[in-house]
Amino acid sequence: MTPAGEANRNWTMRRIKLEPALQKGGAREGGPLGYEFVAPLDPTGHISVEGWRKERALCFVHKIEDGAIAERGVLAHLPGGADGATWAFDYDPTQEGDEEAGYRFGAHAFRPGEYVSLREADGDVRTYRIASVTPA
Repeated sequence: MTPAGEANRNWTMRRIKLEPALQKGGAREGGPLGYEFVAPLDPTGHISVEGWRKERALCFVHKIEDGAIAERGVLAHLPGGADGATWAFDYDPTQEGDEEAGYRFGAHAFRPGEYVSLREADGDVRTYRIASVTPA
């Protein structure tokens, strides 16, 4: 039996793991060793703004370095960007400037094997491969 209200949902909560993309020659890009975050994805694999608004408290991110969680934050939908808003990983909602913005995250389908880019807090843009997308 489906809980009340879930039958009309057009998204499902998913745990997404990102790994650094390989460069030419097989070396990994610099930066964190990966990210793991939870987001509401629509049936096409795109982040659902409606789902995020309703399930914001479940949308977290972990930055992974040396096999451990280095930072904890939230998935944020911030004003500005190419589509009028930007998806970002925000590690301290009380402070501006620590966000890591997803490059056109709203346009990307989050499917294993696809690639996405993040502008990290230091300003560097790094590319990550979507390693997995599983139920959250």
